[in-house]
Amino acid sequence: MKRLFWLSVGAGAGVYATHRVKKKVERVVAAWSPEGVAARAVTAGQTTGQRLKLFATDVRTEMRAREQELREAVQLDQAPPEAPDGPRPRRVLKARYTIIDDDKDGH
Repeated sequence: MKRLFWLSVGAGAGVYATHRVKKKVERVVAAWSPEGVAARAVTAGQTTGQRLKLFATDVRTEMRAREQELREAVQLDQAPPEAPDGPRPRRVLKARYTIIDDDKDGH
């Protein structure tokens, strides 16, 4: 009786394992068929397009923010200083950062 029980358990496990392996093989074959590869390519193309749109939106947002920072830094919205006589001087722009150029000759 024990042998019959273990024979049944072994046969059942074999049928179950065979069924699972067969389903897995069918999924792999379907995924690597021309239709499956084409479907994955379309899906990848759509997600890539969405990521590119999000990237472009982020770039535009940051570009506007940086442009606003630069406008504030150079005070583009203000009129240049007026000279009482003579030609108008060149406009002096204030930089956000000061660059100190070391003397290259060692003096």
